[in-house]
Amino acid sequence: MTLPRFTLLAVVLSQSAWGQESTTTVPEKVDALEQVEVRARSGDYDPRRDDTASKVVVNQDEIVKYGDTSLLDVFKRIPGVTVSGGGGRGREVRMRGLGSGYTQILINGERAPAGFSLDTLAPDNVERIEVMRAATAEFSTQSIAGTINIVLKKVVRKAQRELKTGYTAARNAHVPNAGLQLSDRAGQLSYSIALNAYQSRSKRDSPGTEQRVSPTGSLVQDDVGLYHDEGTMRSLNLAPRLHWTFANGDTLTSQSYANVGRYSSMAQSDTVSRIGPAVDFPFVSWNMSTRSRYLRTDLSWMKKLDAGAKLDLKVGVSDSSLHSASARGGYDVREGRLLDFSDVGTQGDERGYTSTGKYSSPLGGGHALAMGWDGGSSRRTERRVETAFAGDPVGGYLPSDSDAHYQARIRRLAAYAQDEWNVTPRWSVYLGARWEGIFTDASVDTLTPVAARSRVWSPLFQTLYKLPDTKGDQLRLALTRTYRAPATQNLIARIQKSTNNSENEPDFIGNPALRPELALGLDAAYEHYWAEGAMVSVSASARQISDYTRQNTSLDGTRWVTRQINDGKAHTRGLEFDAKFPLNALVAGAPAIDVRANVSRNWSSVDAIAGPYNRLDAQTPISSTLGADYKSGRLTTGGSFSFRSGGPVQQSASQAIWQSARRELELYALWKFDQQSQLRVVVSNALAQDEVYENSYADAVRGRSVRRSLTPGEAALRLTLETKF
Repeated sequence: MTLPRFTLLAVVLSQSAWGQESTTTVPEKVDALEQVEVRARSGDYDPRRDDTASKVVVNQDEIVKYGDTSLLDVFKRIPGVTVSGGGGRGREVRMRGLGSGYTQILINGERAPAGFSLDTLAPDNVERIEVMRAATAEFSTQSIAGTINIVLKKVVRKAQRELKTGYTAARNAHVPNAGLQLSDRAGQLSYSIALNAYQSRSKRDSPGTEQRVSPTGSLVQDDVGLYHDEGTMRSLNLAPRLHWTFANGDTLTSQSYANVGRYSSMAQSDTVSRIGPAVDFPFVSWNMSTRSRYLRTDLSWMKKLDAGAKLDLKVGVSDSSLHSASARGGYDVREGRLLDFSDVGTQGDERGYTSTGKYSSPLGGGHALAMGWDGGSSRRTERRVETAFAGDPVGGYLPSDSDAHYQARIRRLAAYAQDEWNVTPRWSVYLGARWEGIFTDASVDTLTPVAARSRVWSPLFQTLYKLPDTKGDQLRLALTRTYRAPATQNLIARIQKSTNNSENEPDFIGNPALRPELALGLDAAYEHYWAEGAMVSVSASARQISDYTRQNTSLDGTRWVTRQINDGKAHTRGLEFDAKFPLNALVAGAPAIDVRANVSRNWSSVDAIAGPYNRLDAQTPISSTLGADYKSGRLTTGGSFSFRSGGPVQQSASQAIWQSARRELELYALWKFDQQSQLRVVVSNALAQDEVYENSYADAVRGRSVRRSLTPGEAALRLTLETKF
């Protein structure tokens, strides 16, 4: 394609992109295209500084610095990224303080299947982490807050044999882990294999309260409870890779990733009503076990063409499953009678394939053209068998079965084109457009089938300008259009019942009428580089979101039910300061200390909700990290402090939540015995801060009810011995 034709195409796509065709909703299931390969430059190439598209790259040395056993712990120290929640399962990675699908998480440029958890991905398997604040055409534009791409190890530079064994100990948690890395070359063939395993055993006691105040201000209900749970998690990762380089420069690569995991837990809650009637089930017990499996294998071929052009083709297949079983019993403790019992078994399987292609070529006048496609299909089935008994042993049990068999087929196709143009030595422009089509058919037994069709055009523009008469000052600007699609499970109108049903513990039901959220985005930044490894940046961003989605809780007959609904427009804005430098870049003759600091301030509002605390998605208003590293001879030591603010969030006219701020301090020391062995010592969560969460509901008829829970924090000590052989 000639340059004038491509420019004309980009203009047409940009004009077309402001309209979106959607006959109904789409599930949150899009696989992204493989990343466009960086153009060759000099040896001091820095993607954050030199790429037109804004990007922060965290390399492998930074990833393994603290000896983390879970990749989620690595994200806490990445600039502009936060991890919601404290320890344990259910944590979520967020950019701009937004999660729940606003932040796109990719593995090798593609979305992981439903049920896959980053908790199971070992940091040793990761080559780098790419954080992209503004969307680019080669990835899916389901990235309103931004995109985080996790790139698994690929490059084999030299033979490596390394064994890591570690142990983490806390007051109520113990985590042994081990990892083996092997890589080598044999002529034109290079190979690598990574094997990692860990086991986590933990227990905790979480106290809680629930109070209800009548419209007149009197306390009519006061419950206190204690939640106790014990859990064991086991995970095994295997990542083999083969890479052939042919005489003509073509390459063929086979890369696979496999994970198996098991999780089991036992929990119980005991509630005492000090004021008001007793809850339906004062004593509740749960037993749960899950087995997960994830396998993906890709075959990639890179063909070199004339005049520096390349053709990249990749096919991949994936298979995953998540099987779970749970038993719940509700008891009248005072009389020892079983009032309610349910036994639930769920088996979910997903299989799919992908096909991607990319043609890239340098053009005259400083242009670099790339265009490609991404297609694939996946089928997910889920079988849920639930048997419930309600009643009194004296009067007899009343069985109630609610089996549900669900299946969905998701087909997708995306095409994109982009041009990276070095207009002058100091000014470069990125112009791209992407079309995504997602077609979903889902059904659950006797419920009405869901047929979702969505087609989205996204124009994308980014530019980098290096200020004249300076060596390291530059400006960035990006204009994007992104979206968030509803998750498939939020479309199916099946009900999931709670135990002690209330406005603070409602049932959940899907909403087939959900529409995707669409966002227009603006990003701008000023960056200053003044010495080797020294930089500071100040950035600002804004998003306008239409068809904003939120949770809505209401009384449906005799039971409280929550569902997601579209509710007008929402707005989010942010400011971020980021700095990284060696101390001697500021103070001559200073010790060999590297300093890093980041502060983010985020605002958001929802048009349909009045009041100052209507932040969307419980957005984190303020987050910051401060870290330092010092190296002297064989010893390297350092620390990292992170802060995440909390506060109230008004979710609707009647619903609100409140969560405490979180402060985490981590310290590490690395001692090299010799060239082959070293010991890493880490103290994590040194402040052992508790985490408090409140959920409230208020209206003129029922008054106000507040449920409060506390998750205790505890410090942990981790030792890791690393040996090369």
